[in-house]
Amino acid sequence: MIDMIFLNKECDPNVAKDKSLPNNAFLVEYIVDGETRYDLVQSQKKVEIFDHYYDNYKSDLKNITQSDGTMNPKLWNNPNKKEKK
Repeated sequence: MIDMIFLNKECDPNVAKDKSLPNNAFLVEYIVDGETRYDLVQSQKKVEIFDHYYDNYKSDLKNITQSDGTMNPKLWNNPNKKEKK
């Protein structure tokens, strides 16, 4: 089971510079059809991110870097998360 949350798919890499992100957010760089793409993902374990992207992109996975986020993940509220009614 993968415990990973996609915060932003195919985004500008500058979104990872946001200090209000959780400190367990990572910017993933990979290549699709010769084009470099970036995803911002959140996970407790970096190995889960690596496993997911390696399984899907193999040698096209280029880099996984931690974002500049400083927020405690337990206190961070995901603005993309839909609230239950």
